Amino acid sequence: MKTIKNILLVGLVLFACSCKKFLKEEPTSFLTPESNVSSVKVARAFANSGYQNLQGFLSGQSGSYGGNTWNLMEFMTGKSGSDLGQTGYVNYQNLTYSTTSFYFDTWWQQMYLGIGACNLAIGKIPAISAPGLTDEVKNNMLAEVKTLRALYYFQLVRMYGAVPMVTETPKDLNLNIPRTAAKDIYDKVIIPDLLAAEKSTLPWKDNTGKVSMGAVEALLADVYLTYAGAAINGGKTFYAESAKRSLNVIQNGGYTLFPEYTDMIKPANKNTGEFIFQVQYAASVPSSNPLTPLTIPNFSGVSQYSDEYGSVYPTTQFLASFAAGDKRVQEKQFFYSSYTNTKTGKKITFRSPYIYKWFDSTAVNTTLKSDLNYTLYRLADVELMYAEASNEAEGAPNATAILMVNNIRARAKLAPIGVLTQSAFEQEVWLQRYFELCFENKMWFDMLRTRKVHNDVTGNWDNFIGHKTVFGATFTDKQLLFPLPKQETDVNPKLLPNNPGF
Repeated sequence: MKTIKNILLVGLVLFACSCKKFLKEEPTSFLTPESNVSSVKVARAFANSGYQNLQGFLSGQSGSYGGNTWNLMEFMTGKSGSDLGQTGYVNYQNLTYSTTSFYFDTWWQQMYLGIGACNLAIGKIPAISAPGLTDEVKNNMLAEVKTLRALYYFQLVRMYGAVPMVTETPKDLNLNIPRTAAKDIYDKVIIPDLLAAEKSTLPWKDNTGKVSMGAVEALLADVYLTYAGAAINGGKTFYAESAKRSLNVIQNGGYTLFPEYTDMIKPANKNTGEFIFQVQYAASVPSSNPLTPLTIPNFSGVSQYSDEYGSVYPTTQFLASFAAGDKRVQEKQFFYSSYTNTKTGKKITFRSPYIYKWFDSTAVNTTLKSDLNYTLYRLADVELMYAEASNEAEGAPNATAILMVNNIRARAKLAPIGVLTQSAFEQEVWLQRYFELCFENKMWFDMLRTRKVHNDVTGNWDNFIGHKTVFGATFTDKQLLFPLPKQETDVNPKLLPNNPGF
């Protein structure tokens, strides 16, 4: 398999010890599977290498719209539009995508490159001996890397189902590896890696961007919540495990909801407040967060960017599904419908609202380089995880679960809910996840694990199979898993047969 062959060959850049600086450092040397080196700095470099492909959650291949991986999960929901034909959007709008369509190969490559870097670190760090490199320090580095490996695999199994399970650095080029069932990957890699990390002494928070115990618990809560639902169908036991971890995040403190939604688009707030784990970006390096130009209305002239992409924007039906008075849908909260160009002084009104969640005003008006991070987990997400998981585990919403939902509603300026039935509360939580976490690559995975889709026209919760989008396309079994990329199945026939419908 071409991608896994690349894992064997990939060099790991040696970075300075501080994870805060790992985006800014110039490579000083390279580490390979054959490297024989011993120092704290080298051990830290192996651990840092696992972070580099986190940027694959937004983009991968340069020079191609297929590299903007973030687009995929938003296009699939049926709740977004796009101004750009180059994105391949129409193939997702009408659900005619194939094994050669944009995004599938890039996601696959980026996640496996991340796994390869983590496997190399897991194999090398235990053998490194150096002054100051205690067992505790090494165990914490391994906890970071195992958490990252679990994250990469978690993304893969939700997208593709059964995938090759690679947990060691390959020793030869005989790499035609068959697929392993998603449940086995959960049971043998994802959950064990996270439980091992949970036993470490990682700090509860880390404002430099490294994995913290809060991040471990948030990811484990998400994994158990997904495992409990479709397609694994683990049931109440795993809902309870999810509730336990999410409640840990809530009760241990250190994370607080920002008072204002716009606090989330202030670079000074990176890795603080409600942000639990983020993909790190810095305006001072070439790989600045691409979401700012991607979500500016196409050729609108509101910014200093020569390319304003309009890559993704909300459908009118989705915007209309927010409750009356919901602050999140008000101007310059999660969306915006006009903007004044600071250079020309001209106010531009758009034909429909666009996404404001990654509007970096300094980048838009001056630097053209966004300094915003991309959030993988934040407190609002975890509070809603707890509300859903505890409701499922206990058969009814408890007082803390209701409080968590009301925390989210209060910031949105919505009235609190009272006692609801299990089913009504479940749907309220799902809806708040749709609204609160919209365009954060969460909604598609929520649809898959619940097998339900909110119909923005009728207000009902449709079964996933049979749901008709506002574009007239209907979800079938084929949409439950993405196709394995043709370029991978071409070089590794053991990956076949492909997923149903492909």
